[in-house]
Amino acid sequence: MLRMVVPPAVSLAVAIGLWYLVSMVILSPQRRFLLPPPHEVLTNSLLDKAHVNPMLDALWVTAKVSLVGFVFAALIGVAVGVLMSRGSLMERAIYPWAVVLQVIPVLAIVPLIGLWFGYGMVARTIVCVIIAIFPIIANTHFGLTSVDRGMHELFTLSKASRIQRLTKLEFPAALPAMMTGFRTASGLVVVGAIIGDMFFAKGEPGIGTLLDVYRARLQSDDLIGAIVLASLFGIAVFAVFSVLNSVVARRR
Repeated sequence: MLRMVVPPAVSLAVAIGLWYLVSMVILSPQRRFLLPPPHEVLTNSLLDKAHVNPMLDALWVTAKVSLVGFVFAALIGVAVGVLMSRGSLMERAIYPWAVVLQVIPVLAIVPLIGLWFGYGMVARTIVCVIIAIFPIIANTHFGLTSVDRGMHELFTLSKASRIQRLTKLEFPAALPAMMTGFRTASGLVVVGAIIGDMFFAKGEPGIGTLLDVYRARLQSDDLIGAIVLASLFGIAVFAVFSVLNSVVARRR
């Protein structure tokens, strides 16, 4: 337990110490507003209900977009991964498009997404899906195509149908790889939701919307406070899927 707790605690203490060093020593008092010290961020932002409540409301909006985006990314990603695993022809036909989704600069197509789908929740969800879907596709395909050949031969001898082979052999065998893809996508989907908040402000404001507002107003305390909350949310989501991944690995 100590080996799991001590290293992150030490690194956090070092990071806070460096933060204080830059804020209180390196920056002049006139420029300290650029990076206020941690205690000022706590007292002026995170511990002030008038400031933190709007952040929590916005974070809840971002969380809902993240959840919806993850569900769609998982459904579409698993379906595409299954199609790719059906044969080399399907893999060669689909995989290049999956790579395009991975390498294309999302910020470059944000205006196009807004033009086609508006500037509300739908557009934010689409950004989440685009950013998060590739790890799910890749890991699903890898898991399904890595099933032991001997098990396939056993199912062939038992005259199992394609659906039986998929549901009773391939999916259970591929589950650890799929969970790895889900864990990676869970972090990316939060990034996608925040990017969507920043560019598609129509409707309920998300945490990304507030980040943009605080930046424009030079509200450094609130800007850093919102970043801390968004980071904690992303860490929590990633931790949940890490635990699920460990549970699946132990049950195999």
